[in-house]
Amino acid sequence: MMTKHELAENIRNYCMAHANQDNVRKYSRYFKEGYHGFGLTAQQVKDISKELVNSKTFDINTVVQAMPLLMKSGSYEEVAIGLLIVNGLHKQFSESTFKEIGSWYALGINNWAHADVLGMWILPRLMEKKLASMEDFKSWMNSPYKFQRRCVPVTFIKLLKKAEDFSVLFCFLEPLMTDAEREVHQGMGWFLREAWKLKSDATETFLLKWKDLSPRLIFQYACERMTKEQKLRFKRNK
Repeated sequence: MMTKHELAENIRNYCMAHANQDNVRKYSRYFKEGYHGFGLTAQQVKDISKELVNSKTFDINTVVQAMPLLMKSGSYEEVAIGLLIVNGLHKQFSESTFKEIGSWYALGINNWAHADVLGMWILPRLMEKKLASMEDFKSWMNSPYKFQRRCVPVTFIKLLKKAEDFSVLFCFLEPLMTDAEREVHQGMGWFLREAWKLKSDATETFLLKWKDLSPRLIFQYACERMTKEQKLRFKRNK
């Protein structure tokens, strides 16, 4: 069985062998925080992640322990591959997995793409398995790390299809309606856009409550699918 150091080294060696400087320059435009990586394609990242998961030469604990080593390098692809491997081993998740993930934001979850892999796939799986609850995310909304705060509404998007009463989710997420960071605004707006598609009346009531208080970027995202006339209702009063 591989050790955490061997797994991290295998991932790093693959990245170095497939480095592409043209892609490095192209990908840099998508990351306001800066892009430090090897320029692998998305398909290459998926392929090596799947290959390593299928190798069955390590378990979830090994990759969770390898993640800090991968984040220490600061390489975009190394962290992305690690996250996809974690997701690929979701059947092995435990309560400790959620706690470990919570520590990663201080180490190197520092861009929207990595945060959204967590929010769209890994964290919802933990909730589905009842290894994390809504209450477990309460402290995340006061995190000093903006991408940890962003992950809360992004994760909760998956709860919308099963929730009968959106008011519970809206009430829980209200503290983020006045967050200072753009990336959190995007996450909240995305959540509210998806909520509107399912329950427009309830979502619009919530939006009206905050239209003169919250950053406009939240409303830009939340109202994206509305008609021009519908959007006018949420224009801020001067």
